[in-house]
Amino acid sequence: MRPRVGQLLASTVDTTAVIVVRCPDGEVDITCGGAAMIEGTAPGAVTGTPDPDLRGGSLLGKRYADEDLGLELLCTKQGEGTLAVNGVPLPVKSAKPLPASD
Repeated sequence: MRPRVGQLLASTVDTTAVIVVRCPDGEVDITCGGAAMIEGTAPGAVTGTPDPDLRGGSLLGKRYADEDLGLELLCTKQGEGTLAVNGVPLPVKSAKPLPASD
């Protein structure tokens, strides 16, 4: 899949939905619960169950990013599947520390 900024992606194994915030130029394999995500928010398109080893869950409003790859996803609907890119689980992006106010 070649993601685009602003693209909506939905899981096929749970209720997870994300928006692509930042993406690389090349092809990447974005999965949720071990299954490839599809374009759009297809309610009722759940066709399977997440892989038992990939049930870490995704949290509403959290950003998941791979800084080395240049990919960032914003979770708009949470689910029980783990978000991953190219087979590697995506960590939650941490907030930038505020500058000191002396």
